[in-house]
Amino acid sequence: MTDHTAAAAPLSWRALESEIGLDELPTFHRDFLTWRGIEDAEHMPLRRVQQRVEAELNRLVQAGQATRQADDWLLQPGALTGFGAYERRSV
Repeated sequence: MTDHTAAAAPLSWRALESEIGLDELPTFHRDFLTWRGIEDAEHMPLRRVQQRVEAELNRLVQAGQATRQADDWLLQPGALTGFGAYERRSV
């Protein structure tokens, strides 16, 4: 079996979040924002972090790297390449 089939499937953002422990989710979100180039994400209030995460996910949709499906985002393969917190999680 190859990873080609699994790699071709979109990644659900909500499923990804559900794999992260609740205690680590705010850090994961802040790491995502920092990876996306948002300055000072580590000091943002949690509510603002969530708003910015959704805004960045919507930017991925605009860039053709994701699609929106109800309250979820389906990320295209490779959309999170270079995002260390995701890559460490998937090892």
